[in-house]
Amino acid sequence: MPVTDRPLGSHTPTAGGIAKTALPYLDAAGSGAAQVYVSNSRGWALPPGDPAQDALFREGCEERGVPVYVHASLLVNLGSPTAATVERSAATLAHALARGTAIGARAVVFHAGSAVDPAHYDAALKQVREALLPLLDRADGPELLVEPSAGGGRSLASKVEHLADYFETVDRHPRLGVCFDTCHAWAAGHDLAAPGGMTATLDLLTETVGPGRLRLVHANDSKDTCGSLRDRHETIGQGTIGTSAFAELLRHPSTAGLPVIVETPSGKAHEGHAADIATLRDLLP
Repeated sequence: MPVTDRPLGSHTPTAGGIAKTALPYLDAAGSGAAQVYVSNSRGWALPPGDPAQDALFREGCEERGVPVYVHASLLVNLGSPTAATVERSAATLAHALARGTAIGARAVVFHAGSAVDPAHYDAALKQVREALLPLLDRADGPELLVEPSAGGGRSLASKVEHLADYFETVDRHPRLGVCFDTCHAWAAGHDLAAPGGMTATLDLLTETVGPGRLRLVHANDSKDTCGSLRDRHETIGQGTIGTSAFAELLRHPSTAGLPVIVETPSGKAHEGHAADIATLRDLLP
């Protein structure tokens, strides 16, 4: 795979064995970074993993110079008014961190979550604090990266300025970072397609959480209009955000050297991701 100072990679399948499935996929897609699930993306089961496969995957990624990230289950919602959901969410993040350690992951990405009921917002932030601080206080292993959502409901963070409350509630803990998803930001109402729109959004993100807090980018085009609150990914350059915005993203100082992951429709096997990675590579400054 091409070597650059900007790792461009893909969300990578693992069914059938994380090393057996993911390593050939990374090679075929030309991925310079990997993001994986370590549990069912829409379930609460917490599988232990296969130590032999974990070791082969970790060693294979180290040999390739590929940084690894874990995406926690999409069900995680630390702000839920349902106590069982909060408990399961915290357990899922603890599991993701442990599995991330086993496979050599840099960080675990999780969605910011929702209070569901506006009246529950303050209580939801207290739940976030109680659940996250013990996980953030771990001295080693992967960091945690909060990913703002596409909006809707009573999201705890969708627009980047909403991250101010999220970070304050955990005392701006140094082991909490941000994963910026272009499709989510667009859906939440940031007009990334306007000239300078991506730059303004990333400037605001840096102003809100501080320099160095952005640690991963999800580069996804969108099937929907700005402010739609709909998280439907599209191939880069074929959606409503467009390639100019992605070129702007890759030029922004806050993204310099950061891994960029595509979660776009992969088409047949790896081919869609390979095409999107190639498009991003062509846009590099």
